[in-house]
Amino acid sequence: MENFDVIVVGAGVAGASLATVLGRNGKKVLCIERDLQEPDRIVGELLQPGGCRKLVQLGLEEALKGIDAQKVFGYGIFLREKRTKVYYLPKEQQALEDKNEEEAAAFSKDMCVGRSFHNGRFVQKLRKLAMQEKNVTLMQGNVYDLILKNKNTNIEVSTDLGSVEDSSSNVVVTGVKYKNKQGDLVSVSAPLTIVCDGCFSRFRSKVNKAAEFKVFSYFVGLILENCNLPYPNFGHVILGDPAPVLFYPISSTETRCLVDIPSKFMQQEGGSWTTESYMRDVVAPQLPEELRDAFLVSLNKGKYKMMPNRVMPARPASLPGVILLGDSFNMRHPLTGGGMTVALSDIALLNELLSPLSDFCDWNSIDRALQVFYRERRKYCSTINILANALYSVFCATGCAESDEMRSACFDYLAKGGRLATDPVSMLGGLQSSPYLLLTHFFAVALYGCGRQLKYFPSWERVRTSWSLFRHAFNIVKPLIDDENVTFLSKIPISHI
Repeated sequence: MENFDVIVVGAGVAGASLATVLGRNGKKVLCIERDLQEPDRIVGELLQPGGCRKLVQLGLEEALKGIDAQKVFGYGIFLREKRTKVYYLPKEQQALEDKNEEEAAAFSKDMCVGRSFHNGRFVQKLRKLAMQEKNVTLMQGNVYDLILKNKNTNIEVSTDLGSVEDSSSNVVVTGVKYKNKQGDLVSVSAPLTIVCDGCFSRFRSKVNKAAEFKVFSYFVGLILENCNLPYPNFGHVILGDPAPVLFYPISSTETRCLVDIPSKFMQQEGGSWTTESYMRDVVAPQLPEELRDAFLVSLNKGKYKMMPNRVMPARPASLPGVILLGDSFNMRHPLTGGGMTVALSDIALLNELLSPLSDFCDWNSIDRALQVFYRERRKYCSTINILANALYSVFCATGCAESDEMRSACFDYLAKGGRLATDPVSMLGGLQSSPYLLLTHFFAVALYGCGRQLKYFPSWERVRTSWSLFRHAFNIVKPLIDDENVTFLSKIPISHI
């Protein structure tokens, strides 16, 4: 049997990218994917500018070519009759960036635009790059178990959750068991296994007892044909009631629409409404006129898919011999499309830390690298995670006065332009990273809303309303800071990635 240095479980965006870069570093990689046919997903279709830069850094920019990927320069934001447009970078800088079409297509390291596309096409190109590496073996198979052995006796132990928990201090992962395409049961060993099996990971709970996710809402995805977006080559965020609706191009003729439905509404389905009636009667009337007809045409075709939006803070893996990565490791609300950017950033950092190791047999060396990885990734990924989850809370209409005022204040704050818009949007896009800068703008929005309450006549009632608004903002962001383990005792510089 062929010997491998590392086994990668899953060949999605994270798994295929990781397998390629490890293979290029001389490591023999076995990457096992349950289904190698082109995926059909409704998320993972917008790669933020920071993610594009990471793709270039990893030498994987070829995956964005030949898939009809569309440039994304920023976002159009809509609140009732008001609308505004915000760029990842100031308009002058953006115009300079896109001055020459051929140069823009060269994916230089100074690229400041995002790319949107069909997720399946992008994944297939990444898999093709992996298969081109002589050190990478990519095969179809269903990984159904991890191989765990006792460190002292080298005897295989049960993977029952209880037994793993009871003996975790003496257990090490030495490989995986999978069922190949022909249905045969196969066991394969390697000193390191990296699990990248996505948001529905079957191994997350076995590898890390501390990993817990929450489902805050669901996305219903539709594809609109030949839809003329109000702002071409921009993502569109419709701040509807009760939750936002997203539109962005995924090809030269197709536009993705994602309707967010909060969990509390999903629990009521089957009563007075269905998903289809909700989108027709609640969502459609709130859409801009330019999008409404195309939305209804797509809805009438009945071709829509639904998925839960999961949020899970990153927690270090607790079993020697295995690492979690991608959505099996860390998830944030997909409203801002930061998932692939975080995954590619993690891969770039982990690859940098593991590349000096001649092999992966010494877990102590890997563990030291992982401690650095868990600490350093926070500087970049925490900004994207906090912003994604905070914006979702701000953009949802809960019906309380503080929530409505915070959402209105956020829209008007971004509409002022300048750094009030480009700082938050560049952080959202992974171009700028700093929890300090993020919190500065977040509380500036809250203070802006408070100031509007007190502007004309600061009565005691208005003072109480302002205080409630500020407290509401604090209660949104404080749990997110705690989840990300952001420490304010050490200085994290504001840096352009």
